[in-house]
Amino acid sequence: MFIENAYKGKSDAWRYIVGIFLIVLIYFIASMPFGIALMAEAGAGKLAGMSETEMLSVLEPNTTLFYMLLPFAFAFFGILVISRLLHDHPLKFLVTSRSSFDWSRVAFSFLVVTVLAVLSLAIDLALSPDDYVWNYEPERFFGLMLIAVLMIPLQTTAEELLMRGYLFQGLGVALKNRLAPLLITSISFGLLHSLNPEVAKLGYGLISVYIITGLFLGIITLMDEGLELSIGFHAANNLVIALLVTSDWTAFQTNSLYKDVSDPVLAEYIILPLIIYSLVGFILSKKYKWSAWKLKLTGSVSNPS
Repeated sequence: MFIENAYKGKSDAWRYIVGIFLIVLIYFIASMPFGIALMAEAGAGKLAGMSETEMLSVLEPNTTLFYMLLPFAFAFFGILVISRLLHDHPLKFLVTSRSSFDWSRVAFSFLVVTVLAVLSLAIDLALSPDDYVWNYEPERFFGLMLIAVLMIPLQTTAEELLMRGYLFQGLGVALKNRLAPLLITSISFGLLHSLNPEVAKLGYGLISVYIITGLFLGIITLMDEGLELSIGFHAANNLVIALLVTSDWTAFQTNSLYKDVSDPVLAEYIILPLIIYSLVGFILSKKYKWSAWKLKLTGSVSNPS
């Protein structure tokens, strides 16, 4: 089983503590170029009085997106190195319980999420056309596409490797059950997004959406015994957000095709994900014939040897 893969390497608690510290350190160091670029453009004094939303508009959107994604790219490779050197744990054991990584699962999850997201946008465009303006600028959009396609999969996969891979396995081995890692990583996933400008705009109730997202991704990871589906889901979700729709108050302020100029309502941002997650979960469960839900979500974890 997926969490039990941790036993195939060195799974001492201190190794995970050191590993998390190193991953955070790598992320922090890789974030410094963004801060330096902002200070060079706006000046340290002016920058100190800015909100996060204002900071995101200091540089050209594509440049900002690149700097925002850069730490995740470093974290991605950092997690791979830490897993191999600190835990003597090959990448395969961190991502799947199958004999090899299943790219078809990534592709299927990616396709399902993309289709549902595009359909929901098309419906909203038809019902509320005044909420959107056409934002397409060929040169800038091509630059956005290049950055997004190359770096967003690194960002989302880094988050999955950390939350649903490294932490899932470390907490599962330490606490000897599956439910605790699911709940702890989901709440952590929500809290890590609490500083997003979306939360400042819509209120702390939005954190519940991030926690629900973490729960959903954790559930499909446990039920499918691997990260492939969550990697595909997360990449599709963020790519659609970056390429199709932007606004002045979101973390991804990009040169996307459309700009949302509506006044956001918290309830809409809670209800729509619940609908999409329910549909995706139903499709995946039928496609991959999931069973033994209670055992896989709440069962105990023990060393198979």
